[in-house]
Amino acid sequence: MKISDLLKMGLRNLFRRKARTALTVVGMVIGTISIVVMISIGIGIDSVYEEAVMSNGSLSLINVYPTGGNGGFYISSSDGGQQKQVQLDDDIIEQIRQIENVKFVSPIINKYVTPMSGKYQSWLDLMVVDFSVLKEFGIPMLEDGSYPSKEVKTKILLGSNCLRDFYDYSSRYGKTKTIDLSKDKVTFTFQDYAQNDKKRPYKVTINDNYAYFTNDENTMYSYSGFMDIDYFKEIYTKYANTLKVEDRKKAMKSIETYSQAWVNADNIRDVNKVVEEIQALGLQAYSAMQELGPMIETADMLKNVFAGIGLIAMLVSAINIANTMIMSIYERTKEIGVMKVLGCVVRDIKKLFLFEAGMIGLIGGGIGIAFSYVASWAVNKYGGKLISSIIPGNGWYVDGTGTDFSQIPWWLPILATSFAILVGVIAGYIPARRATKISAIEAMKTEG
Repeated sequence: MKISDLLKMGLRNLFRRKARTALTVVGMVIGTISIVVMISIGIGIDSVYEEAVMSNGSLSLINVYPTGGNGGFYISSSDGGQQKQVQLDDDIIEQIRQIENVKFVSPIINKYVTPMSGKYQSWLDLMVVDFSVLKEFGIPMLEDGSYPSKEVKTKILLGSNCLRDFYDYSSRYGKTKTIDLSKDKVTFTFQDYAQNDKKRPYKVTINDNYAYFTNDENTMYSYSGFMDIDYFKEIYTKYANTLKVEDRKKAMKSIETYSQAWVNADNIRDVNKVVEEIQALGLQAYSAMQELGPMIETADMLKNVFAGIGLIAMLVSAINIANTMIMSIYERTKEIGVMKVLGCVVRDIKKLFLFEAGMIGLIGGGIGIAFSYVASWAVNKYGGKLISSIIPGNGWYVDGTGTDFSQIPWWLPILATSFAILVGVIAGYIPARRATKISAIEAMKTEG
């Protein structure tokens, strides 16, 4: 049988019983809408948590803190006493690097400085980090300047909001000014110790070599400045040389230990294990994965429920197609007999019925995809609060405001249409096989 003959006969048979075909197609449309929308909600939930993670730092990021002294804190041991103090120094940083599944480690020193531009001044939370691995911790793209590298010796990375408001405290009404580093010279000096009156204060010029982060919702990057740790130690040594002898020793000793450290795990699945091993060293370790992990597991369960609902709807559609095709066989028994008597190959009879079943899947799937976009829009427009109320993290990581909980990627319509055709063909296989087994002689005796 030619393909053209198959198309003509198949389409003619489908439209011979318009009402029945239409109802079967409607069932497939409902099944397609259900499975597409349910999967799109699952994708949307994933996207919501991904955005939540990115706004709070990388999910594989582990924050490590010392215990006791130098910015650390004490925690109770199992026997009711206090745990031994563990400082973050170069030795302990190296031990963390040796932990299995640790990808990158960056020690961090926190400094608050007061940038000055003429009579205007502001404040800056300066985070001293290892620039060689900074990019691995999910920092945003740069708006101006270049990432640090062997060729580009950028010294300071600035958040988009950290130098926005400079104040003139000597003015009557506290004048403000937005700094433009391409025009305004900005300097700062460390103020950890009393200045030696006999020496000139050491000032750092920000304009020398800086880069700006793209405006980002993550406040850690928007309102902070980042400085390379090697550059920091270089300029801090120069600053210490301007201090009194006793303060100079204290200053140099203070940078031998770190305020905290960032640790990047190989995989988010290894985060909790790495956290436990860091804690075994006597340090404090925290990752967003510890809180988001259980939430994501619950969200995955909800996604499976949504997908199950869609599959049940598609299963009902498959049963409906099978029923339609069986009824069609009963009504066309004599036609099948005539085809066999005329020498039609059994394989062609099977192809005809499979084609009709597949066309029902294609038509229903195509229409279902179109309505799925409408349903997805309605879910995002009116169902955001309902979905956000049933997924974990509502009001903390997820607020449901302006959130697209239903997201249909480009591949989902293609996959859903293919699946609809496959369901139609599978549902029509048994009826098609049944049609090939009908005896030509008995079929010719059938009235109809």
